[in-house]
Amino acid sequence: MTRTVRYVVFGLGATGIGLLGVFAILKIPAFGASSHPYRDASIPAAVKHATSNVISSINFDQRGLDTLGEESIFLASVLVISVILRPAGHETERRELSEGRPLDSTVLGGLVFLPIVLIIGLDVITHGHLTPGGGFQGGVILGTGIHLLYVAGTYRMFEKVRPVRPFEWTEAIAAGAFACLGISGVLVGASFLANVVPQGVFGDLFSAGTVPLLNGVVGVEVASGVVVLISKFLEQALTVRSDSGNPQGNGHTSRETKTPDGQHP
Repeated sequence: MTRTVRYVVFGLGATGIGLLGVFAILKIPAFGASSHPYRDASIPAAVKHATSNVISSINFDQRGLDTLGEESIFLASVLVISVILRPAGHETERRELSEGRPLDSTVLGGLVFLPIVLIIGLDVITHGHLTPGGGFQGGVILGTGIHLLYVAGTYRMFEKVRPVRPFEWTEAIAAGAFACLGISGVLVGASFLANVVPQGVFGDLFSAGTVPLLNGVVGVEVASGVVVLISKFLEQALTVRSDSGNPQGNGHTSRETKTPDGQHP
């Protein structure tokens, strides 16, 4: 495909999206108007399936296919970052690191807040169909909260208690589980991602049908993906170095850093 053809394809696509955006903006109800068709449709649908949190009902029930796309985008993003941050041909991974000891107050703070943050993350995921929150928010809390172990210790110690491989598998399995829950609706004669599980009583923990299940698998997928994502950046910053003695000679910049006394961080 020539550059001219690419420009033409891009121009047609950008024009089409731009026109759709303009028409959508022109159809938006005026500020303060009494007509809110989306609200009038989404709230009764959430109540019908006993979902107290209307936002979760929209994300995991009424527009579950959109959420599957968002989850897939996140999975693809983590995969791309993992590939990009692999050691290149001119780089090697250091196995020996000279790390300082964190302050006692830092260690105490990390160990004290670690269980608190993990409990909050699990609570946000578990009650995502009842109160504000859900799998995406709770997953980020869990994924980042685990790294309090790194703040309270050393990188090598953190590597031992947080192996990356299980999180890579868990992320992939959770992403597939979302699609499998959607297929289960087709198997029972409904549509893809249809809410076919008994909805229970409005406001109860075991309610909303498939919404808490999808919330859960998204929480696992996002938490695992965040762990993998941060681990790749930590590896690149702390363990990967350039083999070239003169980084400017091959156009690459060495990622190896040293403290003022000449020691590696």
